Amino acid sequence: MKKFLINLGLVVLVAVALAIWVKLPWIGALGLAVLFALWMALTRSGRQTASVTKVGLGTLGQRLGSSLVIVIGIAGVVGVLVALLAMGEGLQATMSSGGRADTAIVLRGGSVSESQSVLVRDDVDAIEQAAGIARDASGKPVASAELVVAASLPLRNSQDDANAQLRGVDEGAWALRPDLKIIAGRKFKPGMRELVVGEAAHRQFAGLDVGKDIKLGNQTWTVAGIFESDGAWNSELWADRQTVASAYRRGNSAESVLVKLASPSAFAQFKAALAADPRLKVEANTTHDYFAKQSEGLSKIIRVVGLTVGVIMAIGALFGALNCMFAAVAARAREIATLRAIGFRGMPVVVSVMLETMLLALAGGVLGAVIVWLVFNGYSASTLNGFSQVMFKFKVDPGLIWTGLKWALAIGFVGGLFPAVRAARLSVVNALREL
Repeated sequence: MKKFLINLGLVVLVAVALAIWVKLPWIGALGLAVLFALWMALTRSGRQTASVTKVGLGTLGQRLGSSLVIVIGIAGVVGVLVALLAMGEGLQATMSSGGRADTAIVLRGGSVSESQSVLVRDDVDAIEQAAGIARDASGKPVASAELVVAASLPLRNSQDDANAQLRGVDEGAWALRPDLKIIAGRKFKPGMRELVVGEAAHRQFAGLDVGKDIKLGNQTWTVAGIFESDGAWNSELWADRQTVASAYRRGNSAESVLVKLASPSAFAQFKAALAADPRLKVEANTTHDYFAKQSEGLSKIIRVVGLTVGVIMAIGALFGALNCMFAAVAARAREIATLRAIGFRGMPVVVSVMLETMLLALAGGVLGAVIVWLVFNGYSASTLNGFSQVMFKFKVDPGLIWTGLKWALAIGFVGGLFPAVRAARLSVVNALREL
């Protein structure tokens, strides 16, 4: 019973330590590493730990196969985890980068996305006259009523088609997105069947070179230019809203209205003005908040999937580390017993076995992180946003790498703890009798 309670207490202690470790920033881990180094340098137990660890690391060549099992297993865990999290980070960064605090988007009340919203001409006129909107030099409100439709286009280097997002915009759309730049050709002319395409869409779909004619629906459109943007706009095709509405039989309607605010603080005034207008049943958000919400759901799913897969793989790597370290302790039983017999305490033995496992885990974590960074950082991918595809890039940042390394060290900690406790509990007499 006493042994059971001791083991239970050890499990609880490990769970608490892991919960704290998961929340620890890199600066906290660096502080712990410095304190541990000082303990090893300045205390008798620490110096004994260093000696035992040096002996253990010196035998890694004799245990190369089992050591590689730990390193490669943990590298796989870190690689898969960081890659999936980088996918979510990249998608969220792409979707939210088009948002600003000084612009707002207005949709029909109850709509969560543009595809669910419908605004008639009277709605658009009322929204553009609301208080809080910035005006240009001529006194005209800086706004753009916009309409989004799905356009089927052939993919590059493929026989398949996919849906691109064709956005009909008003003249004010360019002022609302100052980061958007024409990198080839020119802007489309209002009233003409011309369009400009995002750089990501140009890379993904065939036939979108400047000057080319493409079929959208039953009509021919000319590619007038290519633009570049940091946000989801980069995956879109843009044309004159009235022309798009006519081609797709949408009358004079729009799905959203984007406006430039007189200042970020003017959003409250703008929203209050819309709420006070009895003609309108609309909802307004800053574009920063709107795009953050649009990407939140899918990014959360990707993170959950990444963590779930990571946990499953971590359990496999953990059992691999346990088996390897239990085997290492058994192979070094006489060596450990000899050290105990000449005066080494149990703590240096425990810490040295754990330190050896964590160093192997750290090597695996670094290997996995480096591979993911080399292969996936900036890697382009696409996903569905409603019925159209959005191009985005994987984003392997230092925060994700640190997350992966924390997972690696946590696996090493647990994988080395129980073999270390077993090593400390070895019977010196029985082990020496086998010499």
